[in-house]
Amino acid sequence: MLVSTVHLHINFLSMKNYSWFIFSVFVLCSSVLFAQPDSLYFQKKKNEPIQLGWRTKKEVGLNLNQVSFTNWNSGGTNSISGIVTGKAEAKYKQEKWYWNSNFNIRYGLNKQEELNVRKTEDVIEVISNVGLEKDPKSNWFYSAKFSFNSQLAKGYNYPDRDTPISKFLAPGYMFFGAGMEYGRFIERMSFYASPITLKTTFVLDRDLANRGAFGVDPAIYDLEGNLLREGKKVKQELGILLTNQYEEEVFENIKITSLLRLYTDYINSFGNIDLEWELNLDMKVNKFVKATLGSHLRYDDDIKVEVETNEITNEENVIVGPKLQWKQILGVGVVVDLDNIIKNNSSS
Repeated sequence: MLVSTVHLHINFLSMKNYSWFIFSVFVLCSSVLFAQPDSLYFQKKKNEPIQLGWRTKKEVGLNLNQVSFTNWNSGGTNSISGIVTGKAEAKYKQEKWYWNSNFNIRYGLNKQEELNVRKTEDVIEVISNVGLEKDPKSNWFYSAKFSFNSQLAKGYNYPDRDTPISKFLAPGYMFFGAGMEYGRFIERMSFYASPITLKTTFVLDRDLANRGAFGVDPAIYDLEGNLLREGKKVKQELGILLTNQYEEEVFENIKITSLLRLYTDYINSFGNIDLEWELNLDMKVNKFVKATLGSHLRYDDDIKVEVETNEITNEENVIVGPKLQWKQILGVGVVVDLDNIIKNNSSS
């Protein structure tokens, strides 16, 4: 239900009345939240005792994909690609409050025949939220949420390898706000609404900042091209943040995770929605081997992604505007649980 309904409403991004889109997603999230536990696979787990104190989890993984052709009459290009992943979780629970933190890092490269190595994945992300339960009979928590994400290496619009279009902390995004969070099982499914969320965009590279990349104010030049004022490296917004998080083992060794985030700024363009939706299906083959099928949708009005060719100069430098971005992931790799290794070594 979550996949099909959100996909239907993504077409509204091209319309001027974005308020219909946020209203539709809000109704969607509400219907998920107030659904019966049986329909969310929670019935079988509702009598589990609550674990108090600290719980941690640390994993590292490597996904590899290789294709090779020899006298293959259908044609093809030899290639090899790999993605290194790292994940760490720390969760602290007391009777009336909790603190959940996550750290994710992913970096991938691809090498095709006669082409240079290209980057395919580059993510560094930190998410942390604190919740306080005032009424034990209620499913609502007072909550504060912090998140930060950026990348590690330079990004290029291939085949151009001379002009980077992104770097570490160019961009970097930080969200910090307070609001209310709903969740009968807060670690597996929750809905968070914050009417006061500060969004900070960092573009700490001078060239990108002067070009006004990722929505910061660009540099100002005179008619002769002389620099009058350098571009700003930081942009701050204050707005509304809505998130819907869902994590569940739907079948044995098959886990689905979904994180939907919607943000709109009060001042600059209220009703213009920034969308981020990650949906992943993890299928555990055995203790070490895991397959992953993932989808990542993104829309940000400040990111101009489409380029047109100038018919006169034949240069690709005319920025058209923002577009819906979509990344798909399919991989099989090795995942190592560091906590189990540390536990086994300490016991032996």
